[in-house]
Amino acid sequence: MSGFFYVLDETARILFVDDDPILREFAQVNLASPKADVDVAADGAEALRKLDGVDYDIVLLDLEMPVLDGFETLARIRANPRTRDLAVIVQTGREDVEAIDRAFRLGATSFVTQPLNWRLFSYQILHVLRASRAARPLQSLVDSQRSAA
Repeated sequence: MSGFFYVLDETARILFVDDDPILREFAQVNLASPKADVDVAADGAEALRKLDGVDYDIVLLDLEMPVLDGFETLARIRANPRTRDLAVIVQTGREDVEAIDRAFRLGATSFVTQPLNWRLFSYQILHVLRASRAARPLQSLVDSQRSAA
């Protein structure tokens, strides 16, 4: 049997957005590693303020929050040229078809339901981070070709 190891063993800046203070604390405990930093926000408005000042690698976003819900937050992330390509995993207690379809239509990168299995969630975050990073050079090429046209 192997010993404990960190799943998030690549440098990453993570923003976990959820109105539940216990989940925010769990996120910081379960997702942080020597290479992964986890910041938290209690609602979408706070998340957008943090996104204005910090370059995050991924956002983990709840849907049901006061002030500014996850759907509107996601729409604003995608509308901002600076964050439009940012990886966003929706993590929510909702699993209805309407919520899933709406989240993906608004630009969610992935979708997981609560309660979270933190180990499994860490692997999903790692997978999305790697895919997002692999897509950046291709997106830069597409953007530069659009600018030249």
